[in-house]
Amino acid sequence: MQAKTTFSLKDQLFNKETVTYLSGLVAAVDSDFKAKQFVKDVLEPFAELELKQRITHITSCLKNSLPDNYRKATKILLKALPPELDPTKTDDDFGEFILAPISEYVAMYGRSKKDLDFSLKALKEMTKRFTVEGPIRFFINDYPEETVAFLEECSKDDNYHVRRLASEGTRPTLPWNQKLVIDHTVPLPILDNLYDDSTRFVTRSVANHLNDIAKIDPKLVIDTLKRWQDSKKQSEKEMVFITKHALRTLVKKGNKDALNLLGFGTKPDITVSKLISSTPEVIVGNALEFELEIESHKKQNLMIDYVMHYYSTAKKGSTKVFKLKEVAAKRGQHIRLAKKHPLKLMTTKRLYAGEHSITIQINGVDYGSLRFDLLES
Repeated sequence: MQAKTTFSLKDQLFNKETVTYLSGLVAAVDSDFKAKQFVKDVLEPFAELELKQRITHITSCLKNSLPDNYRKATKILLKALPPELDPTKTDDDFGEFILAPISEYVAMYGRSKKDLDFSLKALKEMTKRFTVEGPIRFFINDYPEETVAFLEECSKDDNYHVRRLASEGTRPTLPWNQKLVIDHTVPLPILDNLYDDSTRFVTRSVANHLNDIAKIDPKLVIDTLKRWQDSKKQSEKEMVFITKHALRTLVKKGNKDALNLLGFGTKPDITVSKLISSTPEVIVGNALEFELEIESHKKQNLMIDYVMHYYSTAKKGSTKVFKLKEVAAKRGQHIRLAKKHPLKLMTTKRLYAGEHSITIQINGVDYGSLRFDLLES
């Protein structure tokens, strides 16, 4: 049985307050915009709509409330934009999600050949307030050559949100968004412009982009990271971050080349013991508690993870790898680890009551499992 949740991301991001805020922005620059009617039209079917559907619905309501002429309407939306996001920040500055329908308006109604340059420039301004990584993919698929060239120029922009768009918008498998028709190698010149960026918001996107590629072309990712490391253009600390983040999927799969690049390539010479749990039954909302002991028989680097095997109504269930610790172990060293893993209700991950398990994974090799029962509260 699926565990229930009361938290709603769609209601937190798209609600009467945020819709009224968006309406006020437009009304402030367009005296013909009927703000109250817009809010009423938007909210009427909201209860039945999921998150992405709400964005599309708001976009449709904007279309009905603005001038029929696309460029005239888009110029109004550009004037309505709030101030640009703080350029002094370096990470996790996404802006207001309620602005998403503005850029979706451009993607839905501005993809004609004659409007291409105008629309791309509009998206560039919009991404300085809220990311347009999803809408830009419509243009990549319709006009790949022109849009990729535009994004390559964006990768050199002074504004780090614009630079991030160049990487994030061209990711092979961006969550919640359409797949791209271009080959995964096409955006590599963009990534080459960005891996030595000074802003973590950008370098994290670059690493996520490589992680996407790793799922289809591991060798390209390994070779690219080696080339970037050899260039010495990025700081050592940030290059370590990019490498670890880009290789996380390959590491979870025990890819030897990835483990070697991170310094964890050799099979561990260890003994794992005392893998026990004090919570053989866990009520949803509480935490699984477990501990283990590792004895290292030589000097070696150890990447210690655990794989959570979730029960579900599907035959195979699902798994996710979590980090425990990285250790530069000495010969004869005993490493004792204890972990509390919360099993809380989330809208992004369904939890089902039933038998779950964890597997200890060290340098990509499995070293024992334990089971526990997840119970509904």
